[in-house]
Order: sequence, then C-alpha cells, then structure tokens
Amino acid sequence: MATASLTHRLATLADLGVLRILMDASIFELQRPFLDPKQIESSRTIMGLDIQLFEDGTYFIVESGGQVAGCGGWSRRATLYGGDQAPGRNGAYLDPKQDPAKVRAMYTHPAYARKGIGRLILSLCESAARDEGFSKVELMATKSGEPLYLACGYKPIEQILDDRGGVPVPLIRMSKQLPFRSE
Repeated sequence: MATASLTHRLATLADLGVLRILMDASIFELQRPFLDPKQIESSRTIMGLDIQLFEDGTYFIVESGGQVAGCGGWSRRATLYGGDQAPGRNGAYLDPKQDPAKVRAMYTHPAYARKGIGRLILSLCESAARDEGFSKVELMATKSGEPLYLACGYKPIEQILDDRGGVPVPLIRMSKQLPFRSE
C-alpha cells in the first residue's frame, strides 16, 4: 500500500470507540512476538488513550480506504506515555526552547502493519512539534515499535521495565533531534 492512498485527520471524541478497538488489537497482535500473555495484559494498564491529546488537537488518525489504519500523536505536555488510566501522569506544559515534545500513543491496526502508517504519523507529529518551536522529540517505544523508530532516526536513551500493570514490560525511551525547516 502506498502512502499516497492514506489520508489523515485530527481525532475527535467521537472516534474513541473505534480507537479503543484498534489499540486493543494492536497491543494484542503486534506485541505477541515480544511479550508473554501476562506482559501483554500488563501493557493494557500502562498504555492506551490519553484524552488530553484529543483536547489539545495533537492526536491524528490515519485512514486507508475509509478504514482507520492507525493513530498517534504528540504532546506539548510532560507525560511521556500512558493512557488516561495510567498512574504518574503530568499535564504540565513543556518549554519548546529546552524540553523535547513527546510523541505519544502510536498504534497501527495489525492488518496495516508495515505499510507506512507509523512513518506517516511520526512525520505529522514531528512537523507539528517543529511548527510550535520544538527542536527535539522523545517517545517511549515498545519492543515492536523500536525498529520503526530506529529507522526514522530515533536514538535509544534508556531501557526500562514498567511494572505498574502488575508484570514488568520492557520499554525503550528514545529521542530525535528535529531538522531545521528551511523557509
């Protein structure tokens, strides 16, 4: 599938139902080669939708032929990852002159994996963050997402085990310097 056949738009609260289904399928199917069943269940606690991204107008949906193929966004707030239900959230605004923007909640429907969805979402997020003055972005990658982020120029900063869902889940914090946009 060529990227040209993909369309994108900002997510609205009316999209919540379909996005929850997409995220559940993505976590269950795309994490299976990397995580055991208990880690996948734990992932559901620490990952998910963050309504703040919808309210901030920074969460994208990518569609192919009218079907939701993926979603993801970025944030000008301090929380690095996790859905509404995840503990340890921080809604403080970041300073674009010194803080990196956060790429958040990237999910691809398993039927559309490795077809350009993630790259398109990253491009949208990076462009929007750069437009707001950010020169760097960071994200928390799952093991299944790490190859995409490496291919898109992200560098690992640290590996962690997040056990807030009851079982430790391996994650990788990664960052990328955004290229200057020529006017």
